[in-house]
Amino acid sequence: MLNFRLTLHSSQKGALEKRLQTARNLGNMPLINRILSILAVAEGFCQREVAKILQVSEESIRLWLCGFLLRGVRSLETKRSPGRPPKLTKTQKKELAEIIDKGPAEAGFLSNCWRSPMIQHLIYEKFGTFYSVHYISQLLKNMGFSYQKARFVSDHLDQEARKQWLSNTWPEILALAQKKNAYILFGDEASFPQWGTLSYTWATRGKQPTIETSGKRKGYKVFGLIDYFTGRFFYKCQESKFNSASYIQFIKQVLSKTRKHIILIQDGAKYHTSAETKNFLEKKDRIRVYNLPSYSPDFNPIEKLWKKVKKEGTHLHYFPTFQDLVGKVEEALGFFENTAKEVLSLFGFYDDLPQTV
Repeated sequence: MLNFRLTLHSSQKGALEKRLQTARNLGNMPLINRILSILAVAEGFCQREVAKILQVSEESIRLWLCGFLLRGVRSLETKRSPGRPPKLTKTQKKELAEIIDKGPAEAGFLSNCWRSPMIQHLIYEKFGTFYSVHYISQLLKNMGFSYQKARFVSDHLDQEARKQWLSNTWPEILALAQKKNAYILFGDEASFPQWGTLSYTWATRGKQPTIETSGKRKGYKVFGLIDYFTGRFFYKCQESKFNSASYIQFIKQVLSKTRKHIILIQDGAKYHTSAETKNFLEKKDRIRVYNLPSYSPDFNPIEKLWKKVKKEGTHLHYFPTFQDLVGKVEEALGFFENTAKEVLSLFGFYDDLPQTV
């Protein structure tokens, strides 16, 4: 690409800056990029650098500069289309959705987070259709997208083990449960700190919400098990740390409350898999244990229950005393203990799997 030094008269620079401000007010990202590219080249940046900074193609920079050299500021004028602006076709929307699913980096952007101006620019460059940046969010909602917080996935994730769990282990568990008329109990633990938990909430712009905290690091700890078939919720609360002894006591408590066989599904926590715990479980004829694949909390529905307890019980709450915390947590736990329908709603992931028993 041929690079050259562009010199602007003060009147041209002033006109460009005025149009840039107007474009920003309207959220017209394509026009913003055109003007910024011209100003950047005039400041001595090479076209390759400008293309990289603005995350556009070098060919676009070349065309914008050629237009400016031939027609000056008039090259920035856009002809109004008679009637309604063109819309994306179904085929174009499908193609756009595939690009968005692959992520910004795959589309040539430096950022890994999609923003409305980026998608506005993508649509304009790819399909020649211009939408106001304020409409992009509505367009994406109409296409089935939502603005979400990303989640981490461990690079230790064993995809083959996860696949085997869903295709082989889970059908095996269902068949065994049917044969034994057993509970399928998904287990996990949670700790609720006295200093409270924070969450998103609506507030006046510029005034960040503040929540009082006792600053005390004491926590209320809970063992839990939920049944796939009935929504029954077993739990045990304690102030001491989780360990093999307290886990065994919890399992004993569950066994005392039912005569049914139990299929226990747990993660690889040390107190779940310790020699002491294994020795205890192996002696119980009514219990069959399955361990979830490593780093797979998304396979454990009780994780969602803990999130709901925190949302309803501890988020943005002030607990001046430990008993205040205990009361709030046990109130939330009691709700799920007595509302099987709420617990059953957490198993949607497994309900959607083929039920081959």
